[in-house]
Amino acid sequence: MGALDHLSNMFDCSSHSRHSKYKKRKQLQTVEIKVKIDCEGCERKVRRSVEGMKGVSSVEIERKQNKLTVIGYVEPEKVVSRVIHRTGKKAELWPYVPYDTIEHPYAAGVYDKRAPAGYVRYNEGAQVSHLGRASSTEVRYTTAFSDENPTACVVM
Repeated sequence: MGALDHLSNMFDCSSHSRHSKYKKRKQLQTVEIKVKIDCEGCERKVRRSVEGMKGVSSVEIERKQNKLTVIGYVEPEKVVSRVIHRTGKKAELWPYVPYDTIEHPYAAGVYDKRAPAGYVRYNEGAQVSHLGRASSTEVRYTTAFSDENPTACVVM
């Protein structure tokens, strides 16, 4: 290793050592939060709770869906905790996804009556795997008596 390599490593700002003064910059994120918003006063209270946060670029509220959207250089957990602390309301990260993106949107554990129109609850641990793929014996029995099978049982 030459002297130039050593000097360039010493003055390299991209390497982060534990003694470095430079902090890693946060990523621009869109944080969606579910929080109960009943009236204009609640909306104003929720908006003011996050507008003053460091790194927040914009705040959008959809009152009918009880949804708060924060865009900026922030951490999602800190935004949720700030909303809870400042407003006293129960808040959580947005648990819903459009029903088009889920294989079986009306399966148990995924369908939620309280979800906004067109959304279902996103649940990684939902027990819908048995709906996705049938076993070979189930496939054999269902195709044996199918109307589309030309060699189906003629007893039916």
